[in-house]
Amino acid sequence: MGVEAVEKIWLDGEFVPWDRAQIHILAHTLHYGLGVFEGIRCYKCEDGRSAVFRLRDHLERLDRSARIVELEIPYSVEELERAVLETLRENGLAEGYIRPIVFLGEGAMGLLPSDNPVRVGVIVWPWGAYLGEEGLERGIRAKVSSYTRHHPNVSMTKSKTCGNYVNSIMAKREVTRLGYDEAIMLDTNGLVSEGSGENLFLARGGIVKTPPLSSVLEGLTRDAVMRIARDKGIDVLEQPLTRDELYGAEEAFLTGTAAEVTPVREVDDRVIGNGSRGPITKTIQTTFFDAVRGRNRKYESWLTYV
Repeated sequence: MGVEAVEKIWLDGEFVPWDRAQIHILAHTLHYGLGVFEGIRCYKCEDGRSAVFRLRDHLERLDRSARIVELEIPYSVEELERAVLETLRENGLAEGYIRPIVFLGEGAMGLLPSDNPVRVGVIVWPWGAYLGEEGLERGIRAKVSSYTRHHPNVSMTKSKTCGNYVNSIMAKREVTRLGYDEAIMLDTNGLVSEGSGENLFLARGGIVKTPPLSSVLEGLTRDAVMRIARDKGIDVLEQPLTRDELYGAEEAFLTGTAAEVTPVREVDDRVIGNGSRGPITKTIQTTFFDAVRGRNRKYESWLTYV
């Protein structure tokens, strides 16, 4: 899925033309992966305005990610919030994807960066459904990957660290090469963890379950979905899940900024439920899109209007 160019990128406090937002070949993060980022969406609302979904929460998570990997962001959360909104306005983008990134520039090489500047960028671009419009309605086919998810004491799981996503790329390549849409990854104990870039939920007997935060990213869409489900009177349990529990689920779905709420209709060639979007998934998905597009005032606190 290619990126459609816009006019300007916010880089280190100023706007630069899209094709001039360049970094040196010796930028430390390019070589060693020590950087952090966020994925955020802006939606065109029913009233014609544009709103960013959980902007402050995303930028606070970016700040936590940086602290976890010992990067000092030279901008406050409030300054980054203004930068995101200004970048959307500068590009006249009513709806799209937002990528704040914090990375190390050129300077010391080797595994101990010392004088390398901490650089910050905000990029926005138009982006549709990550797993396809058809996937949002019909559901996608997933496969359990042979690649294991990160362990908290190996690479830490609460930071969106650039280099950690090599693990996701390998898993995604593996399963798509075999004809599937997305990878399901197990943790180091063999329990279900998450997708290559999404949190995972399953439903059975009217109860929704999702793996605990011990080995998965603390997803903001995950959190929103849990609140929506509970508001609808649906019990949500955070507990370890086995692979065969996933196979035996009546419904399964993925959540994330990119994936939004995407049903899973098949895992490892086993049909989940009746092989289509189930009623619980549909209820949560509909309420989620009503919330992000400003149609449900109950969740208006999640929206920052541009």
